[in-house]
Amino acid sequence: MSTPVTPISDNPFQPGMVSETYIPDQLIAGDFKLVTEGQAQFPAGLQLKRGTVLAQQTDGTYAVATSGNGSPNAILADNVDSTAGPVTGGVYLTGEFNARALILDPSLTLAAATLALRSWSIFVKPSVSAADPT
Repeated sequence: MSTPVTPISDNPFQPGMVSETYIPDQLIAGDFKLVTEGQAQFPAGLQLKRGTVLAQQTDGTYAVATSGNGSPNAILADNVDSTAGPVTGGVYLTGEFNARALILDPSLTLAAATLALRSWSIFVKPSVSAADPT
């Protein structure tokens, strides 16, 4: 939403004023200390959304956690697009997260992810909804 500015007097400088509303995605579900890694490596060919449950691979890169590629141990902090080649991105290494806002591979159940993440101090909390409140 943009708010128009009414010029007063002969001042040629007319700064713009913008009004914005922040609507949280409700991924974070508590005040447990968030620890992040800002230089996590992602291999080429991925398009991932914030909140994706990840597993660190033996080569140190992160991939979507599945039932067969290692234990889930991180949550994606920001969208990642590595279609053009390997990239770095942010991941959450500890914290409390909304179960309904997490993105899971179909082969991984929420119960299995919750149990695996708990050993890394990543706590998955149930909620009524993660829907946009508007």
